Amino acid sequence: MDLQTLVNLILIGLLAGTLSGFIGIGGGVIMVPALVYVLGITQHEAQGISITTMLLPIGILAFYNYYKGGQITNEFIAYSGIVAVTFVVGGYFGSKLSLKLDPQLVKLLFGLLMLYVGFKMVLSGSDFFRK
Repeated sequence: MDLQTLVNLILIGLLAGTLSGFIGIGGGVIMVPALVYVLGITQHEAQGISITTMLLPIGILAFYNYYKGGQITNEFIAYSGIVAVTFVVGGYFGSKLSLKLDPQLVKLLFGLLMLYVGFKMVLSGSDFFRK
């Protein structure tokens, strides 16, 4: 591996880790909106649960900050365990399905999902300006 590749990997890792800790991205692109809209929990609680679910690979320190901030309770740790187990099962079947479909179709479906979720998040966040 050359130096430029190493630097790029480090920068990508730092950016991904920072964004993950900040807004719970990664699997959180699906988990955070689902936890907010399906379970009705707060944005910060959902982000904390998402991070707890992916604790080891993504961010033990981000989890620690959410825990110290009071956004993660023992109940939410249990939520994370359930989501983590079912995330593995869903990942297995989702990847099997994805590999059977044309990559362009998968990209289109992903983009449409992001537009839908993003639109819902922007609309629900617009209450911020009404305060």
